[in-house]
Amino acid sequence: MYCHVIVDIVHENVAKPFIYSIPEGMELCRGQRVAVPFGPREKEGIVLNLTEETDYDPEKIREVLRPLEDYVAIPEPLMALAEEMAFKTHCPLAETLRLMLPAQMRGGRVRVRTEKTAVLCVAPEEALRLAAEDRRSGKRAALLHILADGESHTLKELAEQVKDPRTALQKLESEGLIRVSEQEVLRRPGDPFAVAADPGYTLTEGQREALEEILPALEGRGGKFLLHGVTGSGKTEVFMASVRETLRQEKGAIILVPEIALTPQMVSWFRGRFGPQAAVIHSRLSPGERYDEWRRILRGDARVVIGARSAVFSPVQNLGLIVVDEEHETTYLSDRHPRYDARDIAVSRCGREGASLILASATPSILSFARARRGDYMLLEMPRRVGDRPLPEVSLIDMRTELENGNRTVLSGELRRALTACFRNGEQAMLLMNRRGYNSFVSCRSCGYVVKCPNCDISMTYHIGASDGLLRCHYCGTLMRPPSACPSCGSGSIKYFGAGTQKVEEEVRKLLPEAGVSRMDLDTTSGKDGHGKILEEFRSGRTQILIGTQMIAKGLDFPRVTLVGVIAADMMLNLPDYRSRERTFQLLTQVAGRAGRGRRPGTVIIQTYHPEDRIMNYAARQDYRAFFEDEFRRRRQGLYPPFTILARILAESPAEEQAESAVAEKERQVRAVLEEHPDWAKKVLLILNDVPSVRILRGKYRRHLIMKLLVSPETDAFCGAVTELCSVPAEEAEIWFELNPTTMM
Repeated sequence: MYCHVIVDIVHENVAKPFIYSIPEGMELCRGQRVAVPFGPREKEGIVLNLTEETDYDPEKIREVLRPLEDYVAIPEPLMALAEEMAFKTHCPLAETLRLMLPAQMRGGRVRVRTEKTAVLCVAPEEALRLAAEDRRSGKRAALLHILADGESHTLKELAEQVKDPRTALQKLESEGLIRVSEQEVLRRPGDPFAVAADPGYTLTEGQREALEEILPALEGRGGKFLLHGVTGSGKTEVFMASVRETLRQEKGAIILVPEIALTPQMVSWFRGRFGPQAAVIHSRLSPGERYDEWRRILRGDARVVIGARSAVFSPVQNLGLIVVDEEHETTYLSDRHPRYDARDIAVSRCGREGASLILASATPSILSFARARRGDYMLLEMPRRVGDRPLPEVSLIDMRTELENGNRTVLSGELRRALTACFRNGEQAMLLMNRRGYNSFVSCRSCGYVVKCPNCDISMTYHIGASDGLLRCHYCGTLMRPPSACPSCGSGSIKYFGAGTQKVEEEVRKLLPEAGVSRMDLDTTSGKDGHGKILEEFRSGRTQILIGTQMIAKGLDFPRVTLVGVIAADMMLNLPDYRSRERTFQLLTQVAGRAGRGRRPGTVIIQTYHPEDRIMNYAARQDYRAFFEDEFRRRRQGLYPPFTILARILAESPAEEQAESAVAEKERQVRAVLEEHPDWAKKVLLILNDVPSVRILRGKYRRHLIMKLLVSPETDAFCGAVTELCSVPAEEAEIWFELNPTTMM
């Protein structure tokens, strides 16, 4: 027997399977990891297929050295998914196969953890009788009492209850009463949130109506749903009921959330309902925790997976359901190679494995809602909050008037009064400021010079606190001291402008020095369980005011929050992106929905310099339908997606001229293709060779070729040809082809 192996090397020169012979007595399967000789070295690989015949000289074929595990690491559905992704993105199969495994598993950087454990070898009744008769050794009696529960106990655990038990354990083992052995011990992620108690399964009328549409699909060969419910309508309870039915049918489920910040709360809810069947997968787990959770999923011990983007590759057995919560979020798109959209992967997996898909949001993306209207998804709507609680009362505060009245702080007078009243009443508040740091940038008032990162061409953010008085780049982490004089004109009029979450925190502490205030942004959540610890402090009431960036705006459910304030609502509205209006509406609507989810009504105060803007008013009313019709009409007039496809070829290189020449060459090739296919050319509205808004990122110069295309079969063929062009490496430049990228910056 022979096998084709994909060697774990990501390089165009080895982007093909290599054939090896299987030694006598060794059994292998597709998807199994093996060690193989590769040149003078030993390398890891994945078995792609088995064969009894080969055209190669058997004498020259080398043998597989050994299997790395005695089980299939990548099940068949994920092998097929990796092959599909490699084909569509034109990247080596070794690269997409890596997505299916815990990273530290490669190279043996993480292993099964074992500890010495003791277990009883006699009946519990016999152990208790012997303990009662033992008059000489209190330690022996104590150990027999502990082990009489019939469970395995680690020696470390026993030592915590019985001082220095080693001699007593050796005696019990020599008498045949217990057995001491090495056993696997799972590393389980901790719970920053207390595990929620199971509240029962009573559904509202809206939840029940949605579930009744989903259940037939779960029982059959799957279906695709867009669950659109206002904030606080109880969409999560519909997920829970759908997962419960999936488990009843002995199938598995994956629940995707867009932010790690949402994972602790969601895990708490699901562990409360489904106990050890719930597993968690995200990037903040330790290598050992991720490896053990992955193995629990692979073995079928955990059948419900909750996690961020990468959890979509979890090896869930007999997959029956994938839920994509807050489906509108751009964090589902990976901007690292190989680039993928977790929503597209979810659609692919559900279609391949006969599972159902639920996309859910209070503010669905324009593309998803348009697809639901044309019938690609079944639209399920939940227009009322649980218990018919009212939506929060929203006020738009004109910050121009505040400025005219002499208020130059980041908090309006109304927000100050509301915060004070909220704290005095024993309630909680959340404040959104979608920018980190203390001041947003450092600029010269004389010549307009702005201090930018030398590696990224991005304005640097001023921080106080741990990095006192330093400027930080939030793309590459570069730190520098702010200049005392302008590097451009020499003026001393170089000052700090704007505000970030740190500045807001300082203002709130001045206003309410006795209040517990916490801040949640990438600077405060970098450590392990950073999100969970901050949210648990807030959930428990130990802090009363939570200040944060967009990570606090969605999905979180805190019944005591009665006030939400938005500090700078205009921040995203004027970004150079056709989706800036959509993202502003989504962010404001989502954060407003955090208020009034308990018994007390909610209040939302949105501070803006454009209170007359339609987007602000749609968000204030949480009127998604009106927003959708307005934005849909605008995109039709401007020929933006979903009426067209925006595509770009992006080049990055340490040398600016290499990035420019790479894109210039691709432009030449694209235009040549269009000359050969005049019918394709008719569907191309724009080709623009340009510099992105972010010219340098992480030390690499960037250039892109933007194309606006009509939606048609010819466009699909054209995009396939461009994908082929971009699969050919450029000299000293990395090339990507993106369709409707998350950002054009």
